[in-house]
Amino acid sequence: MTRPKSRTIIIDPVSRVEGHGKVTIHLDGDGRVSMARFHITAFRGFEKLCEGRVFWEMPVITERICGICPVSHHLASVKACDAILGVEIPPAAKKLRLLMQMGQYIQSHSLHFFHLASPDLLLGMDAEPATRNIIGIIGQKPEIAKVGVGLRSYGQRIIETLGSGKRVHPIGAIPGGMNQALKAQDRDHFLKEADGVIANIQLGIEVLKDCYLKGGREIANFANFPSGYLGLVDENGNLELYDGKLTLKDSKGIALEDKFEPADYLSVIEERVEDWSYLKFPFYKKLGYPAGIYRVGPLGRLNVASGITTPLANKEFQNFQGLAPDVMVQGSLYYHYARLIELLYAAEKAKSLLEDDEICSQEIRVNSTKINEEGIGVIEAPRGTLFHHYWVDGSGRIRKVNLIVATGNNNAAMNRAVFEVARQYIRGDKLSEGMLNRVEAAIRCYDPCISCSAHALGQMPLMIQLISADGMVIDEVATG
Repeated sequence: MTRPKSRTIIIDPVSRVEGHGKVTIHLDGDGRVSMARFHITAFRGFEKLCEGRVFWEMPVITERICGICPVSHHLASVKACDAILGVEIPPAAKKLRLLMQMGQYIQSHSLHFFHLASPDLLLGMDAEPATRNIIGIIGQKPEIAKVGVGLRSYGQRIIETLGSGKRVHPIGAIPGGMNQALKAQDRDHFLKEADGVIANIQLGIEVLKDCYLKGGREIANFANFPSGYLGLVDENGNLELYDGKLTLKDSKGIALEDKFEPADYLSVIEERVEDWSYLKFPFYKKLGYPAGIYRVGPLGRLNVASGITTPLANKEFQNFQGLAPDVMVQGSLYYHYARLIELLYAAEKAKSLLEDDEICSQEIRVNSTKINEEGIGVIEAPRGTLFHHYWVDGSGRIRKVNLIVATGNNNAAMNRAVFEVARQYIRGDKLSEGMLNRVEAAIRCYDPCISCSAHALGQMPLMIQLISADGMVIDEVATG
């Protein structure tokens, strides 16, 4: 009896993510998934092109890495520049940076959940592709779409106000502080809207909980696998997004590295290169690869945190912990719940900052003539832990740059998620669009910003083909 030939499924590009990626799924002769990979198919060269620039230009150069999360690169970069100058910025400047970051979280998390992820959850994984998108949400759930647009607008307007009139690629933060103070009338305007923003986020959380309830076991089992978790925490172990120490926990909640200095990241993290992806694969050094893979972002941060410092988000955080009381919350679809909890925290934190009169202080920058040989800036971008590391010469010119972006930190985990979902749902010779959408949905859980990790030009259609070992097309699905 002749054994059936092995086959390969290709999804190129993955849809409803920022940037372009490709998935290959390999089936054995019995039609079972033997391997699955998430490929980053475009080259990323920002580290090299920054060499030779002066360090104080970096906050406006590196934010061009991405149009979705430029604030994250802007702030991580300027923190690295503060370290090169050896300065501690004024309290008001730090509060303005925090407010800008909360604006980034509000706009970014709202964009992902309401525009990119909610079609799968609200309309169903098997819904028609023509309507399983934001247009379908507008048609069937207009009130939810309106909430998403309003929340994103609020975050963008905060960024625009603090970023010298720029919603994308702001120029507000500078080495040593900020370049302009917050006007009282702008503070009052945002403060007036804060309670409504918080209420709308709570509405979104209730909608998501209802989706989870209807989804049943599929939600809990979807791309559920053990890994490490990495994120910033404050001195009491609470969620921290700007400063703090890094904590790395294993799948059982045991701290592998507890509250270590972000500047020591190279002693904890190493990167692996694979010949089938342009994006590197970071891992925990002491466990090696692949045993040392870890997850960052909302799920990672909430799994390493012991609490949240704002009351409404902390109440939801306690519910989150109850999803898996004896272990870490490991199902990838719970990224969306963690993301909305962080969205609620960002809105509460923004309100608290706006209520502080010091945020309108004119004391927002310090000067320094010192130039240290290197500077490291680490923050929590919406998608996860972000590292900016610069080495400079005596004149302040960049000699070397190392960037580890959130999507990079999650690279190995996204590949594992793709494999787990493909193995669970794909069987035999016949493809179904809903089956393959679940593979893409596994990636969307992580909200990858492929623009941060790679850069591509132009538009690409989506073609999924099932190909036999001798090159024959057995089945295909096309979209767009």
